[in-house]
Amino acid sequence: MAEMDVDALHQHYRSILQSVPDAMVVINETGIITAFSRAAEELFGYSSEEALGQNVKLLMAADDKVQHDDYIARYLHTGERRIIGIGRTVTARRSDGTLFPIDLKIGEANIGGHYLFTAFMRDLTEQRRNETRMKALQAEIVHFSRLSSVGTMASALAHELNQPLTVVTNYLEAARDLLDTPDADTMKMIQQALDEAAKQSVRAGQIVRKLRDYVSRGEIEKRPTPLVPLLGDAVALVQAEMSETRGQITVSVSEDVAEILAEPIQIQQVVINIVRNALEAMDGAHGARVDIRAQSVSGGLVMISIEDNGPGIDRDVADQLFRPLASSKSTGMGLGLSICKTIVEAHGGTIEAMPGDNGGTRFVFTVEALERQDD
Repeated sequence: MAEMDVDALHQHYRSILQSVPDAMVVINETGIITAFSRAAEELFGYSSEEALGQNVKLLMAADDKVQHDDYIARYLHTGERRIIGIGRTVTARRSDGTLFPIDLKIGEANIGGHYLFTAFMRDLTEQRRNETRMKALQAEIVHFSRLSSVGTMASALAHELNQPLTVVTNYLEAARDLLDTPDADTMKMIQQALDEAAKQSVRAGQIVRKLRDYVSRGEIEKRPTPLVPLLGDAVALVQAEMSETRGQITVSVSEDVAEILAEPIQIQQVVINIVRNALEAMDGAHGARVDIRAQSVSGGLVMISIEDNGPGIDRDVADQLFRPLASSKSTGMGLGLSICKTIVEAHGGTIEAMPGDNGGTRFVFTVEALERQDD
C-alpha cells in the first residue's frame, strides 16, 4: 500500500512538472537542478535532460551567478532571507545566451535534514515591452495634448490681445481729442490716459511672454497673489474696454480668502473673458448684472463663481462650451473659453458652466489657496 502511495505521489509530481503554467525549477542546497518543468523547458530553451544535474547558475545572468552560492550558504548558516518567500524581479539567461527579465518566487522544504528550493518563474519580457509601449504612448499623448493646448492658445492670442489693445486705442483717442483744448487740466488728463495706455501695452507684452513661456516650458509660475485687487482690476479692464456700460458688475470675496497661488495675468484673463462674454450675451439688456463671488472650499482651494442674469444656457450646451471653436454666440469663435479651460487646468483647477440659480449662466472655477502661516 505504501509503495502504491509513493508511485501515485511520483505520478502526481510528474504531472505537476508537465502542467504547471509558470516555469518551475527545483534545486538542492548545493544549487543542483533536480526538477525542470515543461514550462521551464519552453522558457529557457533547455530540455529537462540537459538541465537536470546542472548548477542553477546555468539559468542566471553573470551578476547573479557570482552571488548565488554565497547566498545559499548564508541562508543555510544564518536563516537570512533575501528572496525566499518574498520574490523579486531578476534577469535570467536562455540557452542561446539572451537575457530577459523574470518574476522570481522561491519556496523551501526541509526533507530529512536537507533543503530543497522550488523556484517559480514568469517571463516579464512582454510585460516590460508593453510597459515601454505604454510609456511611449503616454508621452505621445502628453506631447499631443500640449501641442493641442499650444495651438489653441496660439489661435486665441489675437483674441486675448484684442482686449488690452482696444483699451490702448480708447485711451490714445481720448488723449488726442483732449489735445484740442490743451489747458492745465486737460494736460493732466492726457498724462493719465497715456499712463494707462502704456500699462496696457505692457500687459499685451506680458500675454505674449506667458504664451512663449508655456510653449517653451509647458509650465506656469504660480506666486502669492491678492485676490481682491486681481478681481477689481479685471472688472476695471472690462469696463474700460467696452465703450459703453452694458451692465452692473459686483465683486464679493469671503473674509477667509486673502491670497491665491496663481499666475495673476492668466487668472485675470479667465475672469475678463467670462465677464466680457456674459455682458455681450446680455447685449445691454435692462437690469443686466454680473456677480463675481469667491470663497474657500475644501482641498485648499478657492472657488470663484461668475453668474449673470441673462437668458441662460442649456446643460447640454454648457458641456460643449470649452471645446475650441465652440460658441453660443453667432459671431464668436469660442476661443476665449477654450483658453480659460487651458489656463485653469494648468493651475491645477477645474472649470465648468451651468444654469444659474436665477435663470442666467454661472461659471465656476477653482484655484489654489495660499495657506496662511500661523505666527
